[in-house]
Amino acid sequence: MKLAVSGKGGVGKTTLAALIGRSLARRGYATLAIDADPAPNLGVALGLRPEVADRIVPIGEDADLIASKTATGYAGVYNLSFPVDDVVRSRAVPTPSGPDLLVMGTVRAAGGGCTCPSAAVIRALIRRLVVGERQAVVLDLEAGLEHLGRGTAAGVDLLLVLVDGSAAACGIAGRIRSLATELGIPRVALVGSRFEPGAGEAAVIACAERLKMPLVALLPVDPAVALAGREGRAVPDDGPTVERVEGLLDLLLGEADA
Repeated sequence: MKLAVSGKGGVGKTTLAALIGRSLARRGYATLAIDADPAPNLGVALGLRPEVADRIVPIGEDADLIASKTATGYAGVYNLSFPVDDVVRSRAVPTPSGPDLLVMGTVRAAGGGCTCPSAAVIRALIRRLVVGERQAVVLDLEAGLEHLGRGTAAGVDLLLVLVDGSAAACGIAGRIRSLATELGIPRVALVGSRFEPGAGEAAVIACAERLKMPLVALLPVDPAVALAGREGRAVPDDGPTVERVEGLLDLLLGEADA
């Protein structure tokens, strides 16, 4: 299984990616968590101490690695076909929650569909990772649409788009769905996240109906999860959000096995 988590900023992408990654690892899956957010926090959410997470050199900012993979000896000409398994073996960092972690970093280039070397390495890592039985990749994407414009999310089996009940989140979700279809991502689904009970939940459901997208989980505001984020701690071990994410994973794994 290769799945990615997307949506506008502040809707809980990193929390959901961490909870799914941890649950998969505890279920016996060899799990690789990939942080593709320009402000990486997935390592802390998976239990790394902040000072340890800060020492990780992102793939996209590792000039020696990028050069070794893409250099051809000709200015402006890059090798776009190279193996990626060695990158995972040498750069993935174990986390206390179970998954190994890769931090991608930021691709700073103008225009969509960037063909710069760092973008080529990041895209290749996600597209060419082969996921076998009892293996999983969980990708925490940057907020908004740029990752889809660059093709970073191409190659995933499932894209979960988080919405919080706001009109802005629903609008972005619709645009993400359209771009995901263009990239050939086979399945895109909504997750309601960080919404207030009552009107917030109703707005999430209305968004799913308006976009004609499946709504696979509802994760309302959870004070324990919010506190862990503010304090720079790993996602909680229990509580209503954890229980609902476990239910979501039961659903996804059941559908994958069907």
